[in-house]
Amino acid sequence: MASLTYELTLAGLAVGSAAALTGIGLIVTYRATGVLNLAHGAVAMVCAYVLRQLVVGWGWPLPLGALVTLLLVAPALGLALDRGVFRPLALLGSPPARALVATTGVFVLLVGGAVLLWGPGARDDAPVLLGDDPWAQLAAVVALVCLVGTVTRWTRFGRELRAVVDNRPLAVLAGIDADRVAAVGWAFGSFTAGLTGVLLAPYVRLDPYGMPLLVVEVIAVAVIARMRSLPVAVAAALAIGVAQAQLTRLHPRGWGEPLLQAVGANLFVVALLVAALVLPGVGGKGEDALPPPARPARVPPALWLVVGVLFLLPLGLAGSDLHTAVQVPALAVILLSLVVVAGRGGQIALGQAAYAGLGALFTALLAAAGVPTLLALGLAVPMVAVAGLVTGRPAIRRHGLALALATLAVGVAVSRFVLTQPYATAGLTLGRPAGFSDDRAFYVLELVVLAGCLALVAALRRGRTGRALAALRDHEPGAEAAGVPVPRLKLLAFVLGAALAALGGGLLGMGLRALDPEQYDPVRGLLWFAAVLVLGADSLLTPPVAAALLTTLDAGPQAGTAAALTGLLATLTGRLPPLLTLLPTRNGPGPPTPRTGPPPSAPLGTGPGGPPGAGPNGLLGAGPGGPPGSAPDEVHGTGPAEGRRHAHGPPPTDETRPRPAGPAPAPPRTHPHRAAPRAAEPAPRKGLRAHDLTLVHPGGVTALSHVTLVLSPARVTALVGPNGAGKSTLFDCLAGTLRPRRGQGRITCDGTDITARSAHARARLGIARTFQRLAVFPSLTVEENVRLGQEQSGGGGDPAAVERSLRLLGLAGPVRHRAAADLPTGTLRRVELARALAGRPHTLLLDEPAAGLDAAETAALARILAALAADGLTVLVVEHDLDLVAGIAHTVHTMEGGRILS
Repeated sequence: MASLTYELTLAGLAVGSAAALTGIGLIVTYRATGVLNLAHGAVAMVCAYVLRQLVVGWGWPLPLGALVTLLLVAPALGLALDRGVFRPLALLGSPPARALVATTGVFVLLVGGAVLLWGPGARDDAPVLLGDDPWAQLAAVVALVCLVGTVTRWTRFGRELRAVVDNRPLAVLAGIDADRVAAVGWAFGSFTAGLTGVLLAPYVRLDPYGMPLLVVEVIAVAVIARMRSLPVAVAAALAIGVAQAQLTRLHPRGWGEPLLQAVGANLFVVALLVAALVLPGVGGKGEDALPPPARPARVPPALWLVVGVLFLLPLGLAGSDLHTAVQVPALAVILLSLVVVAGRGGQIALGQAAYAGLGALFTALLAAAGVPTLLALGLAVPMVAVAGLVTGRPAIRRHGLALALATLAVGVAVSRFVLTQPYATAGLTLGRPAGFSDDRAFYVLELVVLAGCLALVAALRRGRTGRALAALRDHEPGAEAAGVPVPRLKLLAFVLGAALAALGGGLLGMGLRALDPEQYDPVRGLLWFAAVLVLGADSLLTPPVAAALLTTLDAGPQAGTAAALTGLLATLTGRLPPLLTLLPTRNGPGPPTPRTGPPPSAPLGTGPGGPPGAGPNGLLGAGPGGPPGSAPDEVHGTGPAEGRRHAHGPPPTDETRPRPAGPAPAPPRTHPHRAAPRAAEPAPRKGLRAHDLTLVHPGGVTALSHVTLVLSPARVTALVGPNGAGKSTLFDCLAGTLRPRRGQGRITCDGTDITARSAHARARLGIARTFQRLAVFPSLTVEENVRLGQEQSGGGGDPAAVERSLRLLGLAGPVRHRAAADLPTGTLRRVELARALAGRPHTLLLDEPAAGLDAAETAALARILAALAADGLTVLVVEHDLDLVAGIAHTVHTMEGGRILS
């Protein structure tokens, strides 16, 4: 027994050592470049093939072949990826999500290239580099960790690496060559990938599909180490490797035996799934979203007509055998699920193949139980949607690249534990529905289903939900501040995507008349994702076009052509626009206009048809205002002149500023679907308050220290102070973007504790905000941006609020129909403010509202803010423009060092 334990431990150490090498390479690459390299396994596979070609194919001595492979080929491959793919993305300022898409493209490209060069079959003659002694492999890992630790801690390059990791722009300003650091990181990461590949190749299947996926599984050790700690990654790899080996000793009887054996053989997959769904996500907030596209152009009906005719051609020109053609509509439905998740929701979904496979499996199981095939498919779709809900919910509530890793882990886990296991699929067949056994009849059924799915997704793009999804994709924090329930909407897109994938997967299995696990392999899921991104994730034309191209190329004489071509185009993401945008199209609403120059809109604070924002209930319908015909200057009695009087003196205080005369406080906000209180007896409002607020950032930096702030109704409060004083942190705490821990202060609104409320919940309570950096939605028009604020926040019951906001901010003219992406900064500031006001808030939080405005626009903004406060609104302004602060503020607080000094 002791001998068996020792032998299994040695075997586990061998596997763990290879996994540790992967973890080391991933962490070093991530720390040097900020890129989570999903193509690490593909690089390992290519290096293993190169060593085999040199030694077995060309007869080179093993030591020479190993030196050439590990010291020349592998680092050269890393440098090529750095110079050709990732450095251009860094120069363009692309977000981490874009780089992750590029690594997916590299993965697909290398797999396709390997298939083209060496064929799709497995090889069992890979040369053995270090023999069968696991201690030699472990010694190599320990030596490598010591080398990396010594370099990063004791050398100049290590100091430069740590500086680039901590703050790349600041490191560049200090004279550090960040590109050189990134290049070394890529070269070293590729070296470790090559070493992993040549060590694993003799003991696993050396094929273009299996080995890359095997290395992807051990990404778990890097995630467990939070992409930072090499010792943690090595320890996790060795522990999982030994545990996986020891589990092979267990042989339970009964139904659990095959499942436990599958777990024992794939413990790294379990670790990846747990790490992706439970541990904190890698990266920061917003890094899991794909960059928003430009406003999509509408596909001309003539182009849709051409596509429809092409899809109908097989019915008239092909013979009775439509084996290839029947795969296209089914695959198009699967790819349509990616349009929902990635194109509409902006999320990176790498596991759609798993949901497609589950759809086929559940359909086959139900059909085998006697359920009619069509009904079985109809029941399988909601079953897979529930699976999508269970797997997607833990990931979308966290930040970073959690969803990408979670979906990848789900795809690998479903393949390993379900689709490829005899206990789940043995003896199952998948036939066609009664009456549709003929290829032609089934093809027509698929076309009808595809048309219905396209219509469903087209409807999702329109209306209130469509605008909310577009806002989520364009700017997640801005959407949340506008009242969009971001987690719920992400989950909706994810579950709908899983359902569509299941529907397409079931149709694909019916078309092939078989439950073929290879059709739902995780590598295919990466290929599908890359193809959709290359053609255009937000276009309804992408699924049918991509399905036709992929199926046609796969059916050709050269296997791997589809993957190689798709991967090559995906590596150029960020530099090439989606291919379908290059087709002749008809522009969306509004005439095409240049991005430069002022928009054809009315001046700020004026609008056609009457005084600014005049309405039956005051300035914005939020409460009684000044005389209907009065200008904002007359309502408040302040303007640019008063602002100039305070420009060179102390800011006004409660004692020195004259009180605005006339306006009474606004009545309390009511939910749009509840009865409003009687206007004659308005409940007194207490305003928004911060009570003894303390916030400490990770690392021990105190951003706020016992801050108490009162924002009273019908008053403008300003926060001033130097950069780093804590103004933005306090602002974010009031808005709900940041929330203090329990016992570190609280936020109340009209006496109700809202400390735990999210940003979108606070928006629906009537707390609106703007951002220091513009938070508009470029794929929506000006009017759609403003309407989103009215629909998602408490103003949903007052559609007229949109028109009043547009008129108040001078956006009611032709500019209302223009895409926000086409407008200058000054106009976008007004759009953001109009969106905030359209929700009829009682509290308005403004972060640098005058940034990007010229003198005339700033003066007009001052008049509007003064009038809003006179109309009963509570206003907080964080601003560096002292003229603006002096002209409108009733109370000015100075912050420094996280405290309010005055």
